[in-house]
Order: sequence, then structure tokens, then C-alpha cells
Amino acid sequence: MALVLDAVSDTLLPRRYQEEIFVRAQQGNVIAALDTGSGKTFISTLLIKWIASREVGRDKIIVFLVPKVALVQQQGDFIGKQTTLRVRQFSGATAHDMGDRDGWKKELEDADVFVMTAQIFLNLITHSHLGVDKVSLIVFDECHHTRKNHAYNGIMREYFQSPAGTRPKIFGMTASPIWNPKNAADSLATLERNLDAKVIAVKEHADELSGHSPKPTEIIQLYPTPPATYPEYPSKSLRRRLDLEHLPPEIGIPVDKILTRYEVTFHSLGPFGAELFLYMEVKQRVAQLVQDALDFSMDYMTPAQYAQTALAQPMLSGAHDNVHPRLREIDKTLETFGDFFGTPESGDPKEIPLGWCSPKVCKLAETLFDRYTESFQGIIFVEQRHVATCLALMLSRIPILQHIIRSEQLVGHGKDTANAHTKGMGTRNQQDTVKMFRERVVNVLVATSVAEEGLDFPACDVVIRFDPVQHMVGYVQSRGRARHKTSTFIIMLQEGAQSQAERYLQFSQSEPHLKQVYQERDLGQKVSVEEEEETHDDPADIAERERYVVPSTGAVLTYTSAIGLLNHLCSLIPRDKFTPMHVPTYEGDFSATVRLPSSLPLPTDLLVYEGPLRRSKKEAKRAAAFLAVKSLHALNVFDDYLLPTKSTRGRKNEDPDGIPIGNVDKVPDMLDAQVHDPWVQGRTLWLHIVRLDGRPTAGLVTGTPLPDVELVASDFFISIDQPREVVLDPRHAWSQRREMEDYTRMGLWWCITGRGITLPLTCYLVPINRDCKIDFEAIELAVLNPFGSYNWEGIGEEHYGHLMYINNKEAGHPLILSRFRPDISPSTRPPEGSREAAFPTYRAYWLHKYTRKGRAPFIREDGPCVEGFVLDRNSSSAYSLDNDLSPAFLPSNPTAVILPLEICRWAVIPEHVYRTLFLLPQLCHRVTDVWRAREARIALKLPPISEDLLIQALTLPTTTARFNNQRLETLGDSVLKLAAVVHLYNKFPHRHEGQLDAMKRVAVANRTLLARAIERCLERYLSGESPSLRMWRYTASSQDELFSLRPDRRASRRFPRKSMQDCMEAILGASFATAGIDMALLAGSVLGVSLGGPAPWNIRYGLRIPKSEPSPLFATLQETLGYSFEHGQLLLEAVTHPSFGSIDSSSYQRLEFLGDALIDMVVTDYLYKKFPEATSGQLSWARSRAVCATALASIAVKRLQLHQLLLINNVELSIAIGKYVPVLEDISEDEVILSGWKHDPPKALSDVFESVMGALLVDCDYKYDKAAAVIEMIMEDILVKLRPDLPRDPVSQLMVWVAKAGCTCVSFAKSQSRPELRRHDCMAVLVHGIAVAGPIPAPNTSMAKGLAAEEARRVLDDPESPHYLPRTCVCGKEEMAVEEEEVAVEVAMDVDKAELDDETTQGFATLARITLDEVEQPAPPAEGDDADVQQGEDEEELTLSPEVPAEDREAIEEREVEEMMMHIDMDA
Repeated sequence: MALVLDAVSDTLLPRRYQEEIFVRAQQGNVIAALDTGSGKTFISTLLIKWIASREVGRDKIIVFLVPKVALVQQQGDFIGKQTTLRVRQFSGATAHDMGDRDGWKKELEDADVFVMTAQIFLNLITHSHLGVDKVSLIVFDECHHTRKNHAYNGIMREYFQSPAGTRPKIFGMTASPIWNPKNAADSLATLERNLDAKVIAVKEHADELSGHSPKPTEIIQLYPTPPATYPEYPSKSLRRRLDLEHLPPEIGIPVDKILTRYEVTFHSLGPFGAELFLYMEVKQRVAQLVQDALDFSMDYMTPAQYAQTALAQPMLSGAHDNVHPRLREIDKTLETFGDFFGTPESGDPKEIPLGWCSPKVCKLAETLFDRYTESFQGIIFVEQRHVATCLALMLSRIPILQHIIRSEQLVGHGKDTANAHTKGMGTRNQQDTVKMFRERVVNVLVATSVAEEGLDFPACDVVIRFDPVQHMVGYVQSRGRARHKTSTFIIMLQEGAQSQAERYLQFSQSEPHLKQVYQERDLGQKVSVEEEEETHDDPADIAERERYVVPSTGAVLTYTSAIGLLNHLCSLIPRDKFTPMHVPTYEGDFSATVRLPSSLPLPTDLLVYEGPLRRSKKEAKRAAAFLAVKSLHALNVFDDYLLPTKSTRGRKNEDPDGIPIGNVDKVPDMLDAQVHDPWVQGRTLWLHIVRLDGRPTAGLVTGTPLPDVELVASDFFISIDQPREVVLDPRHAWSQRREMEDYTRMGLWWCITGRGITLPLTCYLVPINRDCKIDFEAIELAVLNPFGSYNWEGIGEEHYGHLMYINNKEAGHPLILSRFRPDISPSTRPPEGSREAAFPTYRAYWLHKYTRKGRAPFIREDGPCVEGFVLDRNSSSAYSLDNDLSPAFLPSNPTAVILPLEICRWAVIPEHVYRTLFLLPQLCHRVTDVWRAREARIALKLPPISEDLLIQALTLPTTTARFNNQRLETLGDSVLKLAAVVHLYNKFPHRHEGQLDAMKRVAVANRTLLARAIERCLERYLSGESPSLRMWRYTASSQDELFSLRPDRRASRRFPRKSMQDCMEAILGASFATAGIDMALLAGSVLGVSLGGPAPWNIRYGLRIPKSEPSPLFATLQETLGYSFEHGQLLLEAVTHPSFGSIDSSSYQRLEFLGDALIDMVVTDYLYKKFPEATSGQLSWARSRAVCATALASIAVKRLQLHQLLLINNVELSIAIGKYVPVLEDISEDEVILSGWKHDPPKALSDVFESVMGALLVDCDYKYDKAAAVIEMIMEDILVKLRPDLPRDPVSQLMVWVAKAGCTCVSFAKSQSRPELRRHDCMAVLVHGIAVAGPIPAPNTSMAKGLAAEEARRVLDDPESPHYLPRTCVCGKEEMAVEEEEVAVEVAMDVDKAELDDETTQGFATLARITLDEVEQPAPPAEGDDADVQQGEDEEELTLSPEVPAEDREAIEEREVEEMMMHIDMDA
């Protein structure tokens, strides 16, 4: 079917013959038999619009099917242009994965018409994405393909399985409905039966149709028989020089196949064409083999060896050691013929004399020359791809055609797409070639059958059948390309080829009779719906075919789909480059046996399936595959949609246990949460006696009974007693509450905030009497003088060191009375070196300092003076979980200050009370943490996790407290990974590593943890408050809350959503740190994490495997491990590489999956315990050094000699391991830790170590502690070298350094060291677009990146270098600040580093900022550093503009206090 889209207008109107077909299509299922170019697709759009407008089309999809990928866009664009319907196009490259159920569901909801290849639609039916009953119309383009095992026929088989009333309408389109002209009636009837439709042709408007679809003039062009020899062709031919017959078979070139094609090409094109084919084919194959050998040679070189080899000119011979000498010889021979067959560097390609061409090509050239015009366009049809390729290259080099013919090939995709040398044209190349032909850039196409149908071509002047016509469809379809009234259709026949001439004449003469067969048919005839009796399938076999429908989903298994399903399953089995593609193998003839790869984790007896006896080999193979798929579905290897279970896509909305995962896409980056908080007031008040070093000092009153807590702060051991209810005098309850609040406000001002508090307080700290009751008399006395008393009578030496007072003119810091100074008066001259020494008298200094707005304080010249020590207010609530001694109440060397007594007031607060007030922030913080942790434990039903660890797990890093959950989060991440892996390994014994890994990623994904945290309202228990209390936090929003019967114990907080998933992992880490893996399983179960339940592993999974004696092969290994295996088959599995293909044991991939998580957990646990002060980032980096491939491979070789036990059946891998073993034996542990990234040992070495450790865990019945002890012992040499301050890898170091420098114009750039390597093996570092390091080659890009970063760091930091960064960077300060701000925001939003591209400046800058934050992750501040904590992290604390400097803030606060005191003085 061809249609020129450029000629289609938006208002295209149907012709009368199109309306005729459309009307008949409305009445029933029809097959429109119309010539090419007659507008069949337009008729289909009329039908599509008609169906879409009717009730029968409501809530159903319309499907337009095409047989070839290239037709999808062409037909989809046309339908979209002619209708207002929502048209979606699907081909292999654009379709969703069949496992992506959500993706397909959305497509079905958002589309009205699907234009797709037939196989995709059949897959949708097979996997129950779409039922036939959900389709209103199916259009089959080029429907003559509905025969045998074509996907069209498979779709119709499912059509017939639907009840008659639910079937969609069928509309077929073809120019050649009859495939076999010898039996036209039966051929037509078969097509009609298969499509459940009637073939119709135009009857009433045939004259109009013939006017729009003219027939070309048909000519038979005879050519002479080709000669046996061509004397004019050079005698030193490539064929003789290559001598392929004597090529050693181990090279791997299929000589017989190549020579067979050579002979065919020689006969068809002549000696030059044949040798051109030979040159291109052998050159491509040799290049691939040389490339494979070079890749293998260079993959496991050290960086120095690789650079020396790659950059040498020419490449060092050592790189070619693995290239067979005969290959190198052939390669040199081909080079000598390069100018002969290709385009020489000196000019145009060599002309091809007609004496070098076959008579057939000569006649073709003569024909093209004779028929050439300026607007000439033609298509030459050939049968084979390689002939098309060679002929297209030859035509423009033949002298008579050289300046008039511009030819290109147009061939299909080819079946063997895995090999570059046999691959056909891709869809994009096909479309580009057709476009060039339509735009007349090319005027001749040399095409295979791909151009016979469907593709959108203009009508051609000449269409030539260069090779004989093989069937009726090819004759009709190719002739349809010549549809001008003046077009010519030329059939080239060899003189004397009687059979070819007879076949053509049969096609030509029978066509009118064949058309008459269906033109005279009546639409009312009933069409049979029996199954087609296929040429190669026995009817009895077809009758015995089964069909299996999965009851729960409707997914369909048939004989025709079973083989494809098995192939798809095997293709997903993970493999390395040394393991061939996994495929099922078939044995037997009329009773086939299918054997599945041993890498599928199934018992041996479940890998083999024997099918029933059938009458053909193909049918026997299908029957065996059908039985295998059906059995594997019962084993849950295939899911209920007949997809490999838990494929990597489409299953992200439920965890591995099938529990739905909520959608978290709309969860904001910053969460506003109502956090549980104990600080309320209510009608009932509770008194808690506060004790310092065991002595009762004050009472803490609040509306919540608080837990008894203990902590150490400022040299005091602080504790509170059990709560007791406060009984107030009913007559004075309000005034007593008011007095307690005023007293607390006063204490807070003196000791903590230095500013007034206007909101109601939620807790009071009050004095108590000897009976440990509230001392209201002391309260009443104190609140009369809230800012202190001027009356110093009665104050004497007994108050030295105990009395607190304040300077009215400088209220920022209270003081502790040291002594009175009768020896000094305001008129005394200050001593040298004092702060007052610049003034003649103390009074002059005071008058200068305390004069505000021109108002000088009143200070007598002879008044008394007092000396005291400055006491900093305590505005930080930070405390330590370790009860270490924080800074003392007074510094060891306090600053002495002399003041006139008349501007000083002393606090009417007893010493034991104000000391308690100074400690109130830490006490309240600790009470909040303990109360919140206990609430969380009860509400979430957590196991008895250590209270301090649970508090730590719930504390966010945004608090800048002295502890947070980041260390526990790192530990918990490893716990989660191991627990999930153990669960999946045991729950799904028949899943391979790829499937298990996909499920693990879902189980441990941040979105899964976030969803589970939201389900459990975890945000209610998180502690995200800043330790700063410059604005007192414990207040109510209104007076109404004070007398509530049911106080609302919640507070509004805001924190990043990432905190939720971090806390989930931190709780797992806290539970593991408390009581090991068993408690972690309990915690994970109540948190909803997919860990398999709370039961210990040894109870759940122990004693499952029968015991067996290990082979003597493993005696030394067990001795080295210090552990004796009880299950020998585990060790055998652990050392079996996938390439070994043992029928007695699976490969090590599943155990490797288990061992990877186990080693990660053991190393993390080791580091967590050994370095209690290390940050999360330091723990993660140190762990990564111990579990990298180089570290594990070195242990495998040096400690366990696993390379000697590894069962491998691959020569290349064995050679690669042999080359790297000496390197690993010589490398030191320090080099492994510091420079492991410079090595790239074969992955099999690290894999086998992980698999043996996984086997160890299974063998000891999953007793983690036992397995961990063995692993720590084996890895001891590596572990002892780890430390928190390990230097980062060069890439991280460069990123950190660049981020600190503020440069945002850095990126990596990859390139090739030399063209023949055909890999990006070089990396350079660009700064402001200039390469400052590299390109540096290495065996892999990650290693090259490290080497380039190492060099760039050196160059950029060298003042002598022309690239010295401080001198060359032009990033402006303002731009840098903006960029840093943007990056900081982006990082805060939980950016996935894997999505960032460091080959762009923006991606590099963002990664650099993230890395800087990780590297410089601050350790929680010590208590002495709390004063430096940035203020204003909580919204309620934002009072002053952040632009105001700290010293100015103090001055503002002092002026506020001074003015407040002046008002108090005036009132007095």
C-alpha cells in the first residue's frame, strides 16, 4: 500500500470507487482488493471515523496493523492528519515493555487509534494488556500476509476465540489477495477464512478506478547467458589472494557461506560485483574479529600498559598478540585492494568497465541509459541484500551511467541483527533513503522485497525486476510501483531460461482471471471460519493444538507464542561478556525435548521438558515449548500475564510480597507535619521535681505527665522525678498560674533568651519548698522585681560566687557576684592593660559607653563599685547521648568586669533555681526526645530498641544537634539490603539474579520506604527542632489552649521528605545495633518493609537443604575459612561460572547476589563499631573501598585461591584471569584501599568470593554472627587498613576542590584513542571549554575518568601551570553565589546522582556540590560550639533579618532591654 503524503490535502475527498468500498465495509467484514496507489488507506480512515462515531466504538480502541516497522509512522501520520482522533504509533523501538502495565494502561486511556506492527498487538493480547473484545475495528494493511505463522494469523486465531457478538469489525487491504495463482479459488478462500472477511473489488465505478490506477507497459528484457570467465578482468583477483578455502576453521569465518554467496553474485553481477561483495563481507568480518581480539587484549591491562599501547604509533604489537596471524595477513591483503573497491584518497572511485560486469548488468546499464530523462526515477528489484548493496555501488561507477544515475540500496532489517556484518538497514536509514528518493537526491533505488509494498514512494518511470519473480504477490506489488500512464515495468530474463519466462507469463496472463474470481463474488456469501490448512503444517497436528488461558488475567498461551516466550525468558538471564546468550535448546525430531539453560535457578528435572509426538519437526518443537511455558507458569517462573515474573519494569507499584506501594509523586519536597509534642498546658497540671546531682532544686510544671529522664550537662547530673498532680487553691488558681508563668518568663529572660516572651508558656520552672511543693511565696517575692532589685542591702560576702546580677545598661549577659570593691570608685584611674585604660577614670569610660541617643546615664563620682564574672546565657538545648562532660557553668578563666553599683540589679532568684534555669533547655530537649521516642515505640509497635538509639534514629540532621540519624541510616541501609536479599533469595528459589535484583531495588527504594513511612505516620515522631532557643520554643498559640480538657499535644514542624526514608533505615540500624539482625527483622516487619516477617532466619530458612559431604577439592578452602561446610552442593554452586553450563549445579549468580549484601553488611557493621565518631559519609566511603571489585578479587586470589577452584568453560575468561592473578598477588592492601580504582580485574574473581560468602551464610543456617565472624577474619588484612579519613577517589577530590573554588564550568569529555578500537576509552577534563588534562586512555571509561581527574587536579592547583584555576576561572562572584544557591536547593530536593551527567557543566557542578556536602558532612557539634550554630532554622525562630550581623543583633537586643528597664524605672 503506497500513498504520497505530500500530495494529501487536509480536505481530501473520497472518490466514488472509494465510497463504494467504504459502504460495503460498513455492512460486514471485507478485504479491499485494490491496486497500489488507489487510496486504500484513505478508505480505512473513512471506516475509522465511522466506527469512532458510533456507539459500538465507545470505550474501545481501533487498531491499524502493518506488517513492517517502516510503515508505522507513515500510516500513523496519515490517519492523524485525516482525523481528529488521538493516534498513537508503536513499533519495536517506541513501544513500552510488556511488563509496563501502567504504561500500556495509560496509552489505552489516552488514545483512540493504535497504529502498530502486528507482533506488538499479538503480544498485547498474549499478555492480557488488551482483549480482542476491547477493540472495535482492526485494519490489516497488506493483509495477504494472513497465512501460516505470520502474526496476522496469530491475531485472527485469538479473534475466533472470542464470542461472535464481541468480535471487532475487520477491514483488510491488499493489492494481491491471491498468493497461489495455480489454485486461485482455494488461495482466496483461505485468506477469507483466515480473516473472517469477504474479498471485494470495485464493481460499479471500475472505470474511475482504472483512471486513477493505470497499468504500466510491461516489457521482457532478455540478456545473454553469463560467460564462465571474464578475460578483461585483472588476473590478480582478490579471490585468489585471500585463499579462503585454506583458512583455519578456528578463526571463525563461515567460508562456505561466503563462497556460496560469492558464486551467486559472480553469476548475477560479474567478477567485479562478486569481488566487491567478497571485499566488503570479509573486511567487515575481519574487522570485527580483530576488534574482539583487541578488546580482549586491552581489557585487563594496567593503566600504564594501556596508555602505552593505545597511544603508540603504530599500535604496539603486544596488543595484537591475540589476533590470529592469518587474520592479520588477510587484513593487509584487503588494505591493498582498498583503492580498487573503495574511494581512493586521491580522488573519485575507480570506473568499472562493462567488461568487468555480467551481461545482465550490461543490459541493465543500457536500459537505464536509454530511458533516462531529467526527471527520471526508477526502482530495481533484486532478491538478496548483498546483491542490492553491490549493484547500488556499481551503477554510478559504470562509465555510461556515471553522470546520470545516483543510486542507493534499500534493503530490510535482516534477521541476524546481533552481527554487524550481516545486519540490514535500520528503520531510520530506510526512511532517510526513501526521503532522498522522493526528493530526487537519489533517482534509482536497488531494493529487495522491502520496497514491494507499503513504503511511501512516488510513481516511478521504470521498475525493473532484475531477478526472477518468485510469486504472484511480488509480481503485483513490484509492478504497482510503476503507476504513471507512461511507466514501464521491465522483467529481465536470461536467454533460454524457459521456466522463468513461463512463470512470468503465468502471472501476467492469470491476473485478469484472478481478479475475476473475487470481482464477481457476492457480498452476501457466507464465509467459512475454519482454520487454514497450512502448506507445512499437518491438519491433524493443527487439530491437536492446545490453547491455555490464564484464568485470573486472560493471558493466552498458544503453540505459536510458546517458543518466543521461552526465548524472552532466557534472554533476561544475567550474563557477562564471557558467557554466550542463554537460549533453550531443542533435541529430537517428531518428539522434541526442550532443555532450558542451567543458569535458570530450577532443579535439574525442571529444566527439561519432553513434548508429545507430532507429525512435523516444527510442530514437535512448538509442542515442547508449549508444555515448558505452561509448566513454568505453574512454577511462577512466568507470572499470570505470561511475562517473566517480576521483570524490571512495570512492577514498581507493589513490593515483592505483593503489597501495594502508595503513590508518593505528589508528596512535596518539604513536609509540613504535626509532630507529637508533650509541651502543653491544660486544666490539669503536673509537677516534676528536678534534681541536680540528686538534690531537688526546682519544679517543672506542664500539662503532660513527663517520663523520668536523666542526663549530664554542665558538670551536673540532671534528673526529674515521677509526675504528681498539682492541686491549686480554687480561689486563687488563675492568679497562681499567672504567677508561675511570670516567674518562668523572668527566669527565661535572665538565663536563656534575654528578651521578653509574649505568648503563653507551656511549661513553668518554679521554686519548691522543703516539702517539694511549689513555693508560691518565693514566686510572689520574685515577680515583684522581675528584672532584679536595686536594693543591695543585706548582700554581703556570703553571696560572693552565688548571686546573679545584671548591668542595666548592658543586659546582654548576666554576671555572678565576685566581690564588692571598696578600694575603687568611679573616679579611680583604670590600670594599664584594662579595657577602661584609654579613659582617665572608670566613670569617663562608663559615660562614653552607655550614653544612648544623647542621654547619658547618672553615675556618681564617688559611688560604690562591684566586681563580677560574665555569665553567658544558655540559648542552646544541645546535649550528649554519651553523658560526656559538657562545658561547666562558669568558664575556667572567667572575665572580671567592674561596674558602678547604682546601674546594677540583682536577681531575686535563688542560686539552685537559676542554675536549674540555665539547664532547662537541655532538660526540655531530652524530655521531648524521650517522650517522643516512647510514643513512637507504642504507636508503631516497635521492639525494645535502646532508647538512646531510637532517639538518635528519630533525630534529623537538620537539627544541628550533637547527634543525628545519619550514622544509623548508613547502618540501616546495609541491614535493609541484607534482610531484603535473604528474604527474596528464599521466597523465590526459581528466580535468577536479574529478577531478584529488580525486586530488591523495589524493596529498598526510597519511594517504597517513603510510602511505608507515610502509611505509618512516621513524620509525627521525628525530631527536627533546632537546638537554638534564642526564641523560646515552648509556648502556646493562644490562651484558649491553657484550659483545654484534651490538650493537643502536637506542634507544627517542617522538614525534607527525604528525612522519612532516612528515618526508616535509621530505625532498622538502631534495632540492629541494639540486638542484632533478629530485632531488625522485628522492626522491619512493623514498619511494613518487605523482609519476610519477624521470625529469625535460622527458624524460617534453616535445615532446608539436605546435607552432603563437600568434595575434597574444597578441603584447603574450608581450612582457610576455619569453617566446615555441611552442604557440599553449596560450594559446588558457589564456584560454578555461568559459562560452565553444568547440568548438575546452577551457576553462582544467586549466591553472589546473597553474598554481595552480606559482605556489605559485615563491613558496615565493623566500621560502625570501630569508628563511633565517624560521619555517615566517612563510613560509606571507607566501606566502598573494602567492597570494591579490586579488594574482593585480591582476597579471592591471595587468601582463598578461588581462581584455582573456579569452574569456567571460556578460554578468554581463563586467559584474562591468568593475566590478572599475578597483579592481584603483588598488590598491597594499602594500594587496594587507596588506588583500587586503577585496577579492573575480571569480575568473576570478585563474584566468586561473594558467592562463597553467600554459601557460607546459607550453610550455617543464616546465623549472621557466625558468618560475619568468618568474613571479618578473611577480610582482616583489608579491614585494618580502613579509617574515616581515607582520601577520596580522584574524581571526588576534583569535584570537591572545584566546588570549593566556586568554578561552575568544568566537565568531562570522552573520546577514542584510535579508530580501530571503536570504543570511548579516553577521558579529558574541560575547564571553560579548554582541555586541561587528557585525553587519557584506560581500559574502561571510569578508570580513564579517574586518571584524567588526577591529572587535572594537579594542573589546576599548580601556580606555574597555564591552567592554574584561580588565574583562569572567570566565574563571577555573583554568578557563583546564584549557582551555589540553585545547586544547594536542588541537592536538598533529594536529587538522584545517577541521573546527573558529569559531561555537562551543569551536571558536574551539581555533582560537585553533592560530593562536597557528603565529604564535609559535619560531625554533630560539641556543646561548646552550640553558640556558633546558625540561628533561625525553625520558622518560629525567624525574628531578625539574616543580613543583620551578630554584633548588631546583640546591640539591638540590649537596647530593647534597656528601654524596657527604663519604662519600669519610670513606672516605679
